[in-house]
Amino acid sequence: MPRGERPLDAEGGPLAEFAGGLRELRQKAGNPTYRVLAQRAHYSIATLSAAAAGRHLPTRSVALAYVRACAGDEEQWARTWHETATRLAAAEPRPPSASNASDESGGSGESGEDTARPPYAGLASFQRADADCFFGRERFVSDLADRLRHGRLLALFGASGSGKSSILRAGLLPLLVDAVVFTPGWHPLEECAIQLSARARDTPGRLLADLSADPLNLHRAVRQFLADRPENDAELVLVIDQFEEVFTLCTDPAERTAFIAALVRAAQAPNSRCRVVIAVRADFYAHCTRHPDLVEALHDAQIPVGPMSTAELRRAIVQPALRAGLTVEGALLAHLTAEAKGQPGVLPLLSHALLETWHRRRGNALTLAGFQAAGSIEGALAQTAEALYTQLNRHQQQLARQIFLRLTALGEGTEDTKRRLTRAELDETDDTALVLERAARARLLTLDDNRVEIAHEALIRCWPRLTSWLTEDRDRLRTHRRLTEATDIWESFNHDPGALYRGVRLATARELPRTDLTRRERDFLDASTAAEVTEATLVRRRLQRVRQLAALLVLLLLAAGTAFGYAVHVQHAVTRQRNVILAQRVADQAVALHQDNPSLAAQLSLAAYRLAPDDITRDGLLSATATPLGGNTSGLSTVALGADGHTLVTSEFDGTVRLWDITHPHHPAVLSTFTAHAAGSAVIALSPDGTTLASGSSDSTVRVWDISDPRHPVPYGPALRGHTQAVFSVAFSPDGKTVASGSYDHTVRLWDVTDPHHPAHLATLTGHTLNVKPVAFSPDGRTLASGSDDRTVRLWNIADPRHPTPLATLTGHKDFVDTLAFSPDGRTLASGSDDRTVRLWNIADPRHPALAGILTGYADVVADVAFSRDGRTLATGSYDRTVRVWNVADLRHPTQLAMLTGDTSATQSVAFTTDGTRVISGSADHTAQIWETTVAAATARACALTRRTITRAEWRHYLPGTGYRPPCPGSPPGRGTTD
Repeated sequence: MPRGERPLDAEGGPLAEFAGGLRELRQKAGNPTYRVLAQRAHYSIATLSAAAAGRHLPTRSVALAYVRACAGDEEQWARTWHETATRLAAAEPRPPSASNASDESGGSGESGEDTARPPYAGLASFQRADADCFFGRERFVSDLADRLRHGRLLALFGASGSGKSSILRAGLLPLLVDAVVFTPGWHPLEECAIQLSARARDTPGRLLADLSADPLNLHRAVRQFLADRPENDAELVLVIDQFEEVFTLCTDPAERTAFIAALVRAAQAPNSRCRVVIAVRADFYAHCTRHPDLVEALHDAQIPVGPMSTAELRRAIVQPALRAGLTVEGALLAHLTAEAKGQPGVLPLLSHALLETWHRRRGNALTLAGFQAAGSIEGALAQTAEALYTQLNRHQQQLARQIFLRLTALGEGTEDTKRRLTRAELDETDDTALVLERAARARLLTLDDNRVEIAHEALIRCWPRLTSWLTEDRDRLRTHRRLTEATDIWESFNHDPGALYRGVRLATARELPRTDLTRRERDFLDASTAAEVTEATLVRRRLQRVRQLAALLVLLLLAAGTAFGYAVHVQHAVTRQRNVILAQRVADQAVALHQDNPSLAAQLSLAAYRLAPDDITRDGLLSATATPLGGNTSGLSTVALGADGHTLVTSEFDGTVRLWDITHPHHPAVLSTFTAHAAGSAVIALSPDGTTLASGSSDSTVRVWDISDPRHPVPYGPALRGHTQAVFSVAFSPDGKTVASGSYDHTVRLWDVTDPHHPAHLATLTGHTLNVKPVAFSPDGRTLASGSDDRTVRLWNIADPRHPTPLATLTGHKDFVDTLAFSPDGRTLASGSDDRTVRLWNIADPRHPALAGILTGYADVVADVAFSRDGRTLATGSYDRTVRVWNVADLRHPTQLAMLTGDTSATQSVAFTTDGTRVISGSADHTAQIWETTVAAATARACALTRRTITRAEWRHYLPGTGYRPPCPGSPPGRGTTD
């Protein structure tokens, strides 16, 4: 009989509460032994039992493994872990400037001020001046320098926190004779001009004009800069760090394209004296592939930055301490290397934890006790940030919230990133200056003369309070960000009234709390409101004149006698026209209100449709009655529905996969959550019987999972390896025995998963000249389709999957092919593209396919297509944030049935429910949506959403001049219903 656990200390505080919660969870799971838990969690019995002992806080990964083994809610427990770490941090005595150690831990002095230079950089990246303290990447830097000697353009791709910036600044730069390093910022061409002109002692304005006029002028400027130096001995190396800012901060596509073209031409010109090195976050790889010049240049120039090896980690930890005359306790070194090995993005967290451990050093020794007091790898950063926050008064805490939110760029299909801002965007107050100064002293922010930015994006991931701020209401944050940008434009146009907000945008912006706005943003909204009032007054006067004229016309016609009927007809026509305009406006407002007030939005959309039933109000009704599936931690890359029609699977850009029960579509429930790929984005496919899941990722691997018990998914064996670059898509054959994967290495691979415990490689399909994106099997399993950035679709005969042969190549798309789907009868193939079209192909004879129809009208990339089970309807998802439903029964004359709006970011994936009456979509805005596709179902849903009847006051506000007719009168009355 297993020995019982030691009772917890009743006054043990947060640790005892956390351990007690774990024990209670284990009891609810049937009280499995720790031996059973160890088999499930893949941690030792001692580690798991210590997690629930209450003596110290387990690491986050151990705690979540314990929870997962007991079938607990990992999201809830992740929050509980962070809250516990925060409470422990608040109770931990910390020296005033965050830089002195207590006497109890053997601090370096009694004065409370530690003036020694820290041996670790913390969150900040290593700079050129820190080269003597930069250890662990020597071999990588040597290889990088060697590659640069033989290549003119190199690109480092790695996860946020993998050390790209430090490698460039502290590793590569000291080896270069002449180099210019910068980050692109809001205006990359301008930043490039400023940096180069500073070296040439020239004015940046002239160089900026030259670069804007012709990208080749960067090559010419570099040659001019080096003209007085020997041809063979002098070259300039341009190092562009955080290259992803070209996509996250630069909002001008023309400037972005010109900057990329300038870099590529400067490196590749026949007489070039310039070499280029860029560092890009791995989840922005796909963004790079949208620029053909860059794709070609990167063909043999990509260098992945992976996690450090154990030996490299040891050097990175021990050598800086030795140079500072310190020692690292053996237990601490073993713990750190075990925790950090193989973890992407862990380096800034490790460096910060070491910095905080140094603050708590015992004499000249860094100890495991000091490390645990600092909060460990996962908790130290949160502890530092939380300590800063709790030291502020209430008003300063509100300012800190606003500042950190402004410093975060919300991800559009990627993780959130840091955003650089100028001090002019913040109000100049003493409290603002104090918050900035304290945050900079804690090394959470970096400041220069006019700019502010987060020290590292790890803060966005690892500070629970900031994470909760960012997930509370992302729509409101996006609205605020758009308001800030509109304010900048208004000020740049010298307060031109034409740049002010109006209509729905103004109404939405006015819902933002005034306390969250800066003075300049409040001035912008006040000016917009005043302009709208003035314009509304003019409109009312015009309408009054129209009514007067109509009344006069009626009188004249009455006087005429015989024309009375015509006057009535005119009056009815005017009323109908007014109703159409009003109903369409209300339909738009209902969609905008859907997230914040679904009850009112549903009633307004239904009232608008009944007032003037047309395509626009129908789409508004369908859009305003969608059911969101929230709680996701990242943008959604794929949605897939199981064969039973009740199990939905979603995958996210951070590698998370969730299984949902949608037996009741408007009351979805999460069944389980797991990380399919720790290194980044995951794409998924379900086997025909719904019991097996395949996933692919930017880590170049494919994994197969057993989801026969959707509450406890488990992996089948190790990852499938063979691709050399990111896997963009995976698909199952109709018999479930074969998986196809499309990759950025330009190939398709076929895998035999007949025995999922022992999958095997069958064949590699080559022929595409650029990234392979979508792959799809025909319903009979004999044909495979693949799409590529080379703008083609290829059809393959895979009747014998070990010996596939090409059938045909489909051409016609003018940009990258992003998605493919076969109709259920196998006679039609739909392809969606970056060229903003969907093409319908007749492939009844796959050796002689023919274009049958084209779907147009999209404002951005078509990311996904899906057929209904009867093949008569097609759903599409686009980066223009719409889901469109088409009748494709007649391929040559397809008609749009509905355009569904409401996603606040790119729509990435779509799927039909098994009965074809609903569409499911996944968006980069972190939500999935379940949409009705018929007016009857949407009407029923609208009344089901109604929590209280729309009041007369609300009716007059949104539907002035029309009779009060609540669309769902049986609902509970709202306030003011009888006024």
